[in-house]
Amino acid sequence: MKLEERYELGKLVTFTPNQKIPIHNWFKFKEGFSRDFVNLVFKWFKVGGDCWVLDPFCGVGTTVLTAKEFGVNALGSDLNPFLVFTAKVKIQDYNLEKLKLTAKKIFSEKFARTDIGEVEPILKKAFSRPALEDIMFFKSRISCIDSIVERSFFDFTLIVSAMKISYVFKDGAVVRFFRRGHPPLRRVFKATVKRFIRHLKKANFKPCRTDVLMADARRLSFAEDEMFNLIVTSPPYLNKPEYIKAFTVEEKLLPEYARKGFMGNYIGFNPNLDNLKNPLPEEDLPKEAEVYFADMKTCLGEMYRVLAKNGKVVMVVGQAVFPDRIVKADVLMGKVAEQIGFKVDKRIIVNRRVATKNRTVKTGEALESILIMSK
Repeated sequence: MKLEERYELGKLVTFTPNQKIPIHNWFKFKEGFSRDFVNLVFKWFKVGGDCWVLDPFCGVGTTVLTAKEFGVNALGSDLNPFLVFTAKVKIQDYNLEKLKLTAKKIFSEKFARTDIGEVEPILKKAFSRPALEDIMFFKSRISCIDSIVERSFFDFTLIVSAMKISYVFKDGAVVRFFRRGHPPLRRVFKATVKRFIRHLKKANFKPCRTDVLMADARRLSFAEDEMFNLIVTSPPYLNKPEYIKAFTVEEKLLPEYARKGFMGNYIGFNPNLDNLKNPLPEEDLPKEAEVYFADMKTCLGEMYRVLAKNGKVVMVVGQAVFPDRIVKADVLMGKVAEQIGFKVDKRIIVNRRVATKNRTVKTGEALESILIMSK
């Protein structure tokens, strides 16, 4: 395996560059990588319109949305219903005139107070009473939209707008609440709808086939054998549960897209220790890591199945910090991939981050790497 250090790529494997790119910036996803990274990978492997690309941990859909911009066929999947909903809204084809007419109708309706007595307690902590009444008023109006495509657009836009005026502060895996003043929801919602429609109008999507599905990466039942030429992805990082818990408020606002048993049924979170087959018995690993790599071996097996001969996998992996050690998850991921049959062509180190214990005592450095593998 060839080893490189390319720290100029470090920012690209974060979501930060997306925050300035229309549509990509509709919803911040701290754990995601950037459009610029996917674009770079497409250039590395000369990905064209006849290719098929997969992201089995697609999050908010950066890989699929970028593929649509370049005219590349792509599928994304994730097990989190709210993230799948978000990704689908971003890649959907819309009739912009219908969106404008629906928006005009929604915002022309006079406010009518809605009973919030049965609203989830967490929502009463997250919003002022006037804001919550406005949210419920608009939710009731959006529910009357016949087209599911349009309804999803306005549901999503309402959630984005609501979070802008909320009391929510996200601190890693913890959702905190701080009271503060805020503008009226109606004003923010209206401005957000206008901005999103303006982004869609300027978008230059090229003809291709794209979709995002709710699926477990350990069982890619929607995909045929050797269907994909390229897989671009970043699996959940070992010992980093933030991505699961961060969207509690959004899910309560849209319960139809909330997790149902998700915490107990994902990578490394539901260990059946009696039947655990640790793929790395020679390594001294925490039990969480053994479970994680057992799950990832299953995921890698599915990726191998659906990847075409000579196809490539580009995977962003971060090392994991535990109280007593740093687990070199990027290196170990390569070892597990080789057990499946992959050839690990290259490991590119792109970030070095200080690892601490109790947030004060430095215990070492945790690396973040790009693994490039071939079938």
